Amino acid sequence: MGCFKILVIVLVICCFFIANTYQLQSYEIQALLQLRKHLEYPVQLDVWENDDGDFCSLTSTLHMSITCQDNSVTELKIKGDKLVKLTEFHGFAVPNQTLSEGFSIDSFVTTLTRLSNLKVLTLVSLGIWGPLPDKIHRLASLELLDMSSNFLFGSVPFQMSRLIKLHTLIFDGNFFNDTIPDWFDSYNNLTILSLKNNRLTGQFPSSMSKITTLTDIVLSHNVLSGKLPDLTALSNLLLLDLRENHLDSELTPLPKRLTTVLLSSNAFTGEVPEEFGTLNQLQHLDLSNNSLGGMVLAGLFSLSSISYLNLASNVFSGSLPSSLTCGGELGFVDISDNRLVGRLPSCLNTVSDKRIVKVSENCLSLDTQYQHSEGYCKQANSDKKRITVKEIALLTGVIVGIVIVVVFLLVALLLFRRSQRARNMVDQHMLPKVVQHNAQPQVPSELLANARIISQAANIGSQGAPSYRVFSMEELLEATKNFDQSTLLGEGSVGKIYKGRLGNGAYVAVRSLNVYRRYSNRNLKLRLDLLSKFRHPHLVSLLGHCIDGGAPDDSTVPRIFLIYEYISNGNYRAHLSENSTRKILKWSDRLSVLIAVAKAVHFLHTGVIPSSFCNRLKTSNILLDEHNMAKLSDYGMSILMEESEKVYI
Repeated sequence: MGCFKILVIVLVICCFFIANTYQLQSYEIQALLQLRKHLEYPVQLDVWENDDGDFCSLTSTLHMSITCQDNSVTELKIKGDKLVKLTEFHGFAVPNQTLSEGFSIDSFVTTLTRLSNLKVLTLVSLGIWGPLPDKIHRLASLELLDMSSNFLFGSVPFQMSRLIKLHTLIFDGNFFNDTIPDWFDSYNNLTILSLKNNRLTGQFPSSMSKITTLTDIVLSHNVLSGKLPDLTALSNLLLLDLRENHLDSELTPLPKRLTTVLLSSNAFTGEVPEEFGTLNQLQHLDLSNNSLGGMVLAGLFSLSSISYLNLASNVFSGSLPSSLTCGGELGFVDISDNRLVGRLPSCLNTVSDKRIVKVSENCLSLDTQYQHSEGYCKQANSDKKRITVKEIALLTGVIVGIVIVVVFLLVALLLFRRSQRARNMVDQHMLPKVVQHNAQPQVPSELLANARIISQAANIGSQGAPSYRVFSMEELLEATKNFDQSTLLGEGSVGKIYKGRLGNGAYVAVRSLNVYRRYSNRNLKLRLDLLSKFRHPHLVSLLGHCIDGGAPDDSTVPRIFLIYEYISNGNYRAHLSENSTRKILKWSDRLSVLIAVAKAVHFLHTGVIPSSFCNRLKTSNILLDEHNMAKLSDYGMSILMEESEKVYI
């Protein structure tokens, strides 16, 4: 009897281990190995080489994990290290950190669909490129799909609407350039939708207001325009991130449970709705860099959970009520660059280490040089009202004129196309190709395409900035007194910097550049053109260049000078030490500097293609202007200093 009990116990233990040991079916093993081949054997999957088919027992890492259930793969997570950099591929400008020309996204997805029980699929930074195939819908069990930081373009395929179990969809950092699908409301379980850092156009789809399960909507850094629909039906929504788009409607009431609302850098107009003052769970509100006006909604400051409130760079007017109260959690307030007048309420005027308040560029009654006179704000508001009536009449006339011109052009185009019909019919039977207009021989479309993309991305930052031009050597010699030692500002690893004064009286900083390799004149000008497109409020503006002694046969360039705007208040390091002659910055000002630098770095990393890294981020390279606004210098030097030019010649 005792032996029988022992036998039963042994059988139970064996069954337990058998039940928890998964041996994948052979077709799934082959599918995984084929996926590794499609991904061109990334180092993150080297552990798959000697696994003897026992993928389910592999130790998870930060870059790879596999979870199995019932002898099938249910979770597959792979994270690579591919970065964005454009190059030319069959006449197109495409990222050269993608998988090779032989990669087929159709074959890749076909192989993926053999893992039919996948519930979680994460494929991040693997260089996957191409339009996402419709057949992705065959992964019918998917609950989470994350394909961030790849190079997917085109539209999100309609067939994905059949993935009804999906609760998380993340396509951040790709190149989708169609409109946002209006079929997302077919997902009954969708909680997180994140499509930031793409090139999505069109309007915010009204159908999204029907997805009541949503907790996160992240559509920032796209090209969305038009109206923001009523989202109050989204009772579970916690995060709404629509930063850096072109939305230009008035604000609408928002769901009550929101904790984070990021609507900065759009073109929202009108007043902030009264309902915003009832969002008692709101912790982070950013409405900066819009065209919002009227009186500031006092209820925003007293929200019980609010900790961060940014209303900067709008056209709010009037005065803040003296009885204004601030919530106990409020730690950061920015109302700078508006049209506010009067006294600052006590809850914003109290010096406290627990609350940072930014109020510059208003007309407040404060003893500071960073306020305009009260007349400035009143005049600006009255001018706005007067101009509005004139603008309406002018706009009407312009629209009528444009309509007449467009009709004329359409008629002319129709006549032209009729005359060219025979030729067009022949052309339709030719293979399509992309022609880079105005491109010089041996000049790749990479730099030309990058320059266009950067110019679009930096459009806002370049408004009002001086135009870029070519300086003569005579101008620089006169401005710097023949590069006299008295004009020398400093010397770094990439050359000396001189202070100069141009003929119009403007001061500049002239950098004499030490270029270790000799570039062709044409190649160098392409690099300089690319660098000139880096425009942002917190970057030191590059005003122009001078190439001294370029050979007439376009061979090599002996000397290069870069001309920057002159920043008068020294570098950040000089404002940190008590031994310096510069004024020591307060903690609130230091935080402002760091936020500005973070915005500049964010622009260099995400606002330009290719992203600019290795930007010499040091306290000595952070310069302060007369208003203590931070500007990053020495950025983008890798474009001029990189050792190899084989892809540019």
